[in-house]
Amino acid sequence: MKKYILALVALCCCSGLMAQTQSPEHKGLLWSSLHGLDYEFKAGFNIGGTSPLPLPEEIRSIDSYQPGLSLTIEGNATKWLGVKQKWGISMGLQLGQKKMTTKATVKNYGMEIFSDTGGKIKGLWTGGVKTSVNMSYLTVPILANYKIGERWKVSFGTYLSYMMNGDFSGNVYEGHLRTPDATGSRVNFTGDNVATYDFSDDLRRFQWGLQAGGEWKAYKHLNVHADLTWGLNDIFQDDFSTITFAMYPIYLNLGFGYLF
Repeated sequence: MKKYILALVALCCCSGLMAQTQSPEHKGLLWSSLHGLDYEFKAGFNIGGTSPLPLPEEIRSIDSYQPGLSLTIEGNATKWLGVKQKWGISMGLQLGQKKMTTKATVKNYGMEIFSDTGGKIKGLWTGGVKTSVNMSYLTVPILANYKIGERWKVSFGTYLSYMMNGDFSGNVYEGHLRTPDATGSRVNFTGDNVATYDFSDDLRRFQWGLQAGGEWKAYKHLNVHADLTWGLNDIFQDDFSTITFAMYPIYLNLGFGYLF
């Protein structure tokens, strides 16, 4: 969390320095404009989830879904190409979170729960599962941009993320665990009898994926944007085998930006 706060302060300081370039006498901003360079500061929030695709047979139903408050801030620069400057390439630095809480009914779902004695029991779970995901990322989006008229812009490309903090945990309820496999001994959980699990230490640090979006210029300096990010590698490390299928972060970012 300390790393996240320090990086957030650093990005805010950078945005403050960029804001100072708005004065007419500042030659740097004029030079950037003449050379097809735009600078933008963006703020928004993520809504979406971390999910396997397609849903495996182990997950019988999604009983509830609750997105968390996932805020993002970003600073980026765009280099516009050619005489008409319709196409451009942008790179940015984003700080953000991806959160969700879900409840699902599963059958023979790989699980490792904490026992009453403080140890862990690994096996196949059938019943209810509550999962909370909360991950903080430092992300570098690298995008191709295309202007559609004076007010609209679309973008597509890739992103690279480093997870600074991550939590993937929850509990199981109203069901049973068979250990070590589907024919093993059965442990029942009913009523208020629940067991917790925590796979946070098994999360992958580096992630990457695709990003596509659009932006509308509401005023001279104010933009409104929507960007969809789709992770292409599993959020868990390669040697993690408790959950037998890959899970991918898929989120929509909505917000506004200030164009310098």
